[in-house]
Amino acid sequence: MKSLSTILLSDYSILNTNLDNIDFDSKCVINTVNQYSFIIAEQDNDFKTALTHSTVLLPDGIGIVAAVKLLTGNLIKKIAGADIHLHLLKKLNESSGKCFYLGSTEKTLGLIKAKIKSQYPNISVETYSPPYKKNFSIEENTEIINIINEFSPDVLFVGMTAPKQEKWTYQFQDVLRVQTICAIGAVFDFYAGNINRPSKFWQNMGLEWFIRLVKEPRRMFKRYVYYGPVFIFSILKKMFGNLIVSLFIHNNQLIDS
Repeated sequence: MKSLSTILLSDYSILNTNLDNIDFDSKCVINTVNQYSFIIAEQDNDFKTALTHSTVLLPDGIGIVAAVKLLTGNLIKKIAGADIHLHLLKKLNESSGKCFYLGSTEKTLGLIKAKIKSQYPNISVETYSPPYKKNFSIEENTEIINIINEFSPDVLFVGMTAPKQEKWTYQFQDVLRVQTICAIGAVFDFYAGNINRPSKFWQNMGLEWFIRLVKEPRRMFKRYVYYGPVFIFSILKKMFGNLIVSLFIHNNQLIDS
C-alpha cells in the first residue's frame, strides 16, 4: 500500500485525499468514522483498535470534518460509505471483478444483486445473510469465511452495523482471501432502495444527518441528538486541552530564554 495523505484526529488517522489515490492492489481494509462511531470507540477498546488499524479510515460525517478543522486548521472532504461503495463498483465493472455482500436480509441482498446486474453488468456478485445476533458462534464464523473464500471476491462489502462489522472485519481480515474489505453499514439499505439517501443538495450543505433524523427519528435520535452534543463536548475538551498545553510550552520557552 503506497503512502496516503492522512490527518490525525485524536488517535485516528483519517484520509485526507481523493479515493482515486488509494492503492487497491494491496490488502486494504476500509472503515469509516463519524461522530457516533468516534464516541462509541472511545468507550469500546476493541472497536477503537479496529478503527485505528484500518488501512483507510474515511471521514464520514460533517462532525468529523468540522472537528478536524477546529483542532488542526485543515479542511478535509467528507467521504461517506456510499461514496466508496460506488467508487469500488465502478472499478470492478471496468475490470470485470467480483464482489461479495455480507450482511442484511435475503430480500435486501436480492435487490442489491438485481441492481448491480442492471447498472454494472460486468461484475460477478455473491451474497450471504448471516444470523441476526450480537456474536456468531465459531461454527457460524467458519461457515461465513469458507463461503466468502470459495467465491474469492476482489471486494468484500460488510454491512452488519457498527461496531459489529468493524470488529468482525478486524478479527478475520487475515484469513479472508479478499483484496479489499469495506465496512459500509447502512449503504446496503441505501443501495437496495429500502432507505433513500438525502439528495446531493443536503449532502453538500452538510445537512445529510438532519434529513436522516427527520426521516427516521426513532432510530437516529440517539445517534445525532444525544451523541452529537457528547461529540462536540469531547472535541472542545481536546481543543482547550491542546490550547493549555501550547500556552504552557510557550511560557516555559519564555522563561528559559
